[in-house]
Amino acid sequence: MKALKFSRKHLGIPYALFMAMFVVLPLLLIILYAFTVEVPTSEAEIITNDITKFSFSFENFVKFFSNSANIRAIYISFGLAIITTAICLILAYPVAYILARSKMKSKSVLLLLFIMPMWINFVLRTAAMKELLFAIGMYRSNKLSMVNTVIGMVYDYLPFTILPIYTVLIKLDKNVLEASTDLGANNVQTFTKVVIPLSMPGVISAITMVLLPTTTSYVISDTLGNGNVTIIGKLIEDQFSTMFDWHAGSAIAMILLVLIFITMFVTRKFSDDDEVNVRGGGLW
Repeated sequence: MKALKFSRKHLGIPYALFMAMFVVLPLLLIILYAFTVEVPTSEAEIITNDITKFSFSFENFVKFFSNSANIRAIYISFGLAIITTAICLILAYPVAYILARSKMKSKSVLLLLFIMPMWINFVLRTAAMKELLFAIGMYRSNKLSMVNTVIGMVYDYLPFTILPIYTVLIKLDKNVLEASTDLGANNVQTFTKVVIPLSMPGVISAITMVLLPTTTSYVISDTLGNGNVTIIGKLIEDQFSTMFDWHAGSAIAMILLVLIFITMFVTRKFSDDDEVNVRGGGLW
């Protein structure tokens, strides 16, 4: 009997099984529920066994787009995500640049202080920000619900912006910067025409890491928005946990998935164009 030979390819079997069970199968179930509706077989079966069957339909998508509140939730979701991402970039880029260019021996400690909030539970960070906003009086005003939500998202996702930008800036070739100076460029010209273009892969990675999660972070909007801010992630949660309508919830999840794929395609295209110009690359 021929003995079975173990190769390195077999190490991928557990990973493939994990992907099939917890990624592929759930995704197929979401697609199934999104494009079907429950149709009772007969009145007698409803009375006795409550037996239902699935029927292929686009009804879930039609119902979603025919509701103006759902469209508004999409606008709010991406509006909050874009504002949060922009603020995070404005705050994170100077911090990452200063840390990358600094010659201090303790800069790794400073970087650690910035990314330490990532180690704390997400819900605990949000609850702590709620208490802080309540203490200064901002949480009591419903007019500031949107502002409080943005503050909470920036607080939670700022470390995810600093790290990828710092990772790229720390790997920039110093000879390129010195060559720019030798060719007559001042510090501002070197920064705008050399540093920023070469750091774009890190910026694109940071945008991807912040823009996509903030689109669905309904925990932050629920906690800090005092229930006045409804984003698309909240709509999905309501359909599954409150309305118990898996078909409508799956349809909304499919719509969000398509929007995320489009966003990733656009950002990845810019990342591919810029990555050839930098040595070291981003996080991806």
